[in-house]
Amino acid sequence: MSANRKIAVFILTNGRPDNVITYKTLRAVGYTGKIYLIVDDEDNRLQEYKDKYKDEVIVFSKKDYAHKFDIMDNFTGSKVIVYARNACNDIARKLGLDYFFEYEDDYSRFTYRKYVDGSLKTIRIKDFDSVLNVVIDALNNTKSCSIAFTQAGEMQGGVLAIGHVHLKRKAMNSFVFKVNKDKSDDLIFIGRMNDDINTYLTQGKVGKLFFQVANVMLDQGLTQQVAGGNTEAYLKSGTYVKSFYSVMAEPSCVKIGSHGRTNARVHSSVKWKMAVPKILDEKHKKL
Repeated sequence: MSANRKIAVFILTNGRPDNVITYKTLRAVGYTGKIYLIVDDEDNRLQEYKDKYKDEVIVFSKKDYAHKFDIMDNFTGSKVIVYARNACNDIARKLGLDYFFEYEDDYSRFTYRKYVDGSLKTIRIKDFDSVLNVVIDALNNTKSCSIAFTQAGEMQGGVLAIGHVHLKRKAMNSFVFKVNKDKSDDLIFIGRMNDDINTYLTQGKVGKLFFQVANVMLDQGLTQQVAGGNTEAYLKSGTYVKSFYSVMAEPSCVKIGSHGRTNARVHSSVKWKMAVPKILDEKHKKL
């Protein structure tokens, strides 16, 4: 990593001390920096995390964040990731970091995606440190709130699926953040579920920038197939309820839709022309 930047990767995890896939994946693609596992004090497998990962485990209390964001419902229970997301900024400040990357615990692969001779190719990443430094440069140069990698599900169909759009106005699942000295500048995630979508939409509509790049892709486990994490909440209420949080957050541009041609599933559908302000080419700037 850059010697002038204090950087770490936070892996948000719950109930999976023996299956933190992202940790192994990061080392496999050449990441040499600090990794911290962010675990809440209500996790009944907390001691197993501590025994295995020692001082790489950072424990936070969900109760400290329960009233600091809008969970958007009157349900009971707190087994969802949004608490951990909102704890990360405070953790990063305590560690004296300049930037942190916020990942979930089930990433099995990071790869480059590149057009070669009319098709979309997958290329192995060997120096992930360099990738993260480039992302930080992009974060600073664009004055963005966050930048995310594309997910494998969005690349199905290759060239036909993604077209020639390498950049989208969203950031979900994987994030990079600059650490603010003033905590009032922190991005606050909202909603029991779909917290990433809820947040980039509510913040994007007032001009804050979020981007997803297609050049780097992550693979992860199928939702609701692996124990731990958000699985319990998803199984309890289903994908319709999960998706409807984003409809509640921004009803002017989000509706419930169906994704996939076979085995279609319910998901939120965003009408982007009504979601965020447009970014104009600088050639239109008045002198």
